[in-house]
Amino acid sequence: MPAGAPPLDPRRWKALVFIAIAQLMVVLDATIVNIALPSAQHDLHISDGNRQWVITAYTLAFGGLLLFGGRIADLAGRKRAFIIGLLGFAGASALGGAAVNTSMLLGARALQGVFGALLAPAALSLLSVMFTEAKERAKAFGIYGAIAGGGAAIGLMLGGVLTEYLNWRWALFVNIGFAVVAAAGAIAVIHEPAGTRNRNRLDIPGVLLATLGLVSLVYGFTRAESNGWGAGITVGLFVAAAVLLFAFVIVESRVATPLLPLRVVTERNRGGVFASLGLAVIGMFGLFLFLTYYMQVVKGYTPVVSGVAFLPMVVGMITGSTQIGARLMTRVRPRLLMGPGFVVAAIGMLILTQIKVDSSYPALILPALVLLGLGMGTAFMPAMSLATHGVQPRDAGVASAMVNTSQQVGGSIGTALLNTIAASATTSYATAHLAQVRSPQAAKLLQLQAMVHGYAAAIWWAVGILVAAAVIAFVAINTGHQGGPSASSGDGEEEVVDLPIPVVAH
Repeated sequence: MPAGAPPLDPRRWKALVFIAIAQLMVVLDATIVNIALPSAQHDLHISDGNRQWVITAYTLAFGGLLLFGGRIADLAGRKRAFIIGLLGFAGASALGGAAVNTSMLLGARALQGVFGALLAPAALSLLSVMFTEAKERAKAFGIYGAIAGGGAAIGLMLGGVLTEYLNWRWALFVNIGFAVVAAAGAIAVIHEPAGTRNRNRLDIPGVLLATLGLVSLVYGFTRAESNGWGAGITVGLFVAAAVLLFAFVIVESRVATPLLPLRVVTERNRGGVFASLGLAVIGMFGLFLFLTYYMQVVKGYTPVVSGVAFLPMVVGMITGSTQIGARLMTRVRPRLLMGPGFVVAAIGMLILTQIKVDSSYPALILPALVLLGLGMGTAFMPAMSLATHGVQPRDAGVASAMVNTSQQVGGSIGTALLNTIAASATTSYATAHLAQVRSPQAAKLLQLQAMVHGYAAAIWWAVGILVAAAVIAFVAINTGHQGGPSASSGDGEEEVVDLPIPVVAH
């Protein structure tokens, strides 16, 4: 470390453990409830029309408030926001686990989303300001990237275990343990570097426009899944989202202290990360849903076995993130990790397009999951790091929030878009082959074949989306590796240089 550089926090690696626990809790919560939902619906007598709100209440609050949460972290302090977010998330999870009716459960899920929107950007921005040395930053983001990528699959497995051997309420209660451990550790070992807060006054018009715009966008995709893309409410929500977000951009370009400084997203490399990461998540979220139903409905796996079946992908993600991405990040340009990573994931997805009712797990699904995990793990790690690399310390929270926003919006788009494609293909296949049905057994087989045909059709789209993510990574991201001087973005805004100067590279 050069003379005159500030000393590194000796407890930073201990802090990483608790930041990672918090991140795992937030990510797995997005899928753990999916496995528990059928049991919760039966227990609380939730109608079919309302059951989607168990998921939607969380995603709307989380996605809509992320930018606001990131700005609060910059303003009030990331450690404080981190701890408040953890304790609030734990309280909301306890409320949901103890729910006695639909309203109580939906309210708790919305509260989880509110505190998650405060917690998630605070966690990533803490990582950004605590790890400033290139090789250490690579290792830290390797771990974080593996958790961010694999947490959703872990949630499917954990949700299956808890639902099958305890009950659905433990899919929510389990968060209390994660949150309490992470909060206690944060109080003890996390030290936020001085001079990194953004104490400018809060941009209230920006908060309102961004929140309403993102809520309209996420809800629009939710309604598209259930009502169709041409439904009046769907179109109205998309129009409202476009108007609100356009107004947000206009306001942010003119106010003195914007909620989201446009320099954060207009810098070429960060913009490339947000776009490619969002596209990649579109493909991944649809895959989780399709494979979960394929394993449980078509193959007859139990929830626990279904969860275990995802483990090779988790192992692949951890390997790609910590053993490939982290080792090469300080020597290889990010686009040469992200682009090939997305291509490898696309190859894994391509294998899954061959899925059939009688497909073999070891011969088809296993190699596909391994490739998906390796590819996404390799790509996610440098993406997470580059998204906050080179930002001004005062912008670390909103830059981190944009990473989560791109993932959240991508997940909403993926679920709605790919489900719609799958449903349409399923209906078309069943209609075309209905005349061949001569017995109840044949009708059941046709139902499964149509379902799997729909999955395969949607997965083809996911392949194309991952290829598009790879193209964007190759074309838009031109910075050098994160172990030394990086190329200028070319827009004249700032030159990104990873030097051990105070807090984070300027």
